[in-house]
Amino acid sequence: MSAHTSPHEPRRGAAQRLANTAMAVCLAIMATSVFINVVLRYGFGSGVAASEELSRLLFVWMVFIGAAVSYPAGEHMAFTSLAGLLAQRPLAFAAITAVIRLLVIAACAMLAWGAWQQVLVGLGSHSVVMGYSAALLPLPALLCSVAIAVMAVVELVTRKPLDLGHGAEVE
Repeated sequence: MSAHTSPHEPRRGAAQRLANTAMAVCLAIMATSVFINVVLRYGFGSGVAASEELSRLLFVWMVFIGAAVSYPAGEHMAFTSLAGLLAQRPLAFAAITAVIRLLVIAACAMLAWGAWQQVLVGLGSHSVVMGYSAALLPLPALLCSVAIAVMAVVELVTRKPLDLGHGAEVE
């Protein structure tokens, strides 16, 4: 193990590979389903009714899996101007880093609460064509917000420095 790796890196790598595989499978099923539906609809005058519902469900899951995977990689949209200005002042940069992490946790808490409310509402209904529980649509938002909040709490507690990624461009 090199000086730059931690014991948690192999698990993070495995989790990221699993998430990337899940997103690829979702995308492959969506593309195949839509392609078959288009060919059947325009070529033979019929289609697969479940194609639209399946594609919507898989798209929602794919987006939220991607959001959770992109957080530790620092690939979310970020406004780095203020942090970039404070990067030369360690105490101010540490304070803004903590504030940013607290804001991420607060946003995740609000998203989780709203998603949980939608999961509860969805438990009593099912999709029209496929019949899956409507709770499966808001569930990935709940799981994603919990995952990102946990990662942000760990970064806050361990005082992980804010990674500005590409470097802040300040004009």
